[in-house]
Amino acid sequence: MNFKPKFTNFKKKVEESFQRQKFMELIHAKLIDVKPGYCEIQIPYNSTLTQQHGFFHAGIISTIADNAAGYAGFSLMEEDSSVLTVEFKLNLMSPGDGDLLIAKANVLKNGRTLTICRSEVFIRKNGVEKLCAASQTTLIELKNKSDK
Repeated sequence: MNFKPKFTNFKKKVEESFQRQKFMELIHAKLIDVKPGYCEIQIPYNSTLTQQHGFFHAGIISTIADNAAGYAGFSLMEEDSSVLTVEFKLNLMSPGDGDLLIAKANVLKNGRTLTICRSEVFIRKNGVEKLCAASQTTLIELKNKSDK
């Protein structure tokens, strides 16, 4: 889908918001791409982010899916708005067994208050990407509320 942002500096607003998230820094997440209604975030493998089998923990997988969806939706919101997740559903389809976790999120519907997004989370191992999770997220736009 082709979405049009509501203001020209949407990408800078998303980048600045992402930089303020200390948890993203803690898990070494990187904001890779932001376009109107789209976001990609990646996390390199680190053993501190794993569960007992050495795979990326489901909590990390759900975090990256949620954040990518949030910023995909945020890219279409008003300049003076903030965003919060209202609900999300995550399906884990294969283990997060690889060297890079990649979340790609797209807006499905951009409403006046609620935005619906879909995230797909891939794991890269030996140069091959495999879908490991998918989620659907509902976001709320908090109008006239600073993201800072």
